[in-house]
Amino acid sequence: MSKKKQEEQEIAEETNNTDEVIADVKSENSDTEEKEEVKKELTTEEQLAVEKDKNLRLFAEFENFRRRNAKERIELFTTANKDIMTILLPILDNFERSIKANNYSDEDGPVLIYKQLKAELEKKGLKEIDNPNGKELDTDFHEAITNIPAPSDELKGKIIDTIEKGYLLGGKVLRYAKVVVGNKE
Repeated sequence: MSKKKQEEQEIAEETNNTDEVIADVKSENSDTEEKEEVKKELTTEEQLAVEKDKNLRLFAEFENFRRRNAKERIELFTTANKDIMTILLPILDNFERSIKANNYSDEDGPVLIYKQLKAELEKKGLKEIDNPNGKELDTDFHEAITNIPAPSDELKGKIIDTIEKGYLLGGKVLRYAKVVVGNKE
């Protein structure tokens, strides 16, 4: 082979090698570009997921706020009359004492007024705690004023007498029933 052909062959080989190197670099660049695109897509998908999560949390927080607000509003309406009711309870007690002391019949004026007042208060959510006499002391509804010796064995540890009636307003205790409890000894 002539020297000229050899040089041409070497140049051709170098050109082929250069082309291969260029092709390799292009391949690597395209792989890198694909990887970057995948990263961008993942990043975009991750960002979308993060934003969706934030949105869901914000929505859930708003729903909780709305429910809590509605519950507080309902409680406010049911207990809005609490102060007035508390003021009227001694008046109800005095009416009952007066009716008992004067032996009024059901058709007398004070009894009719008492029943009307009590009915109107019940419409507003006031409810009398059931007569607890003979039942176990329940500190959720009763306040023990004193202990006395039980008149019989079956009344030991139970309520013997009610000094003052208890009342509920909207299911919550407005005034505890004041009671006398029999000693267990």
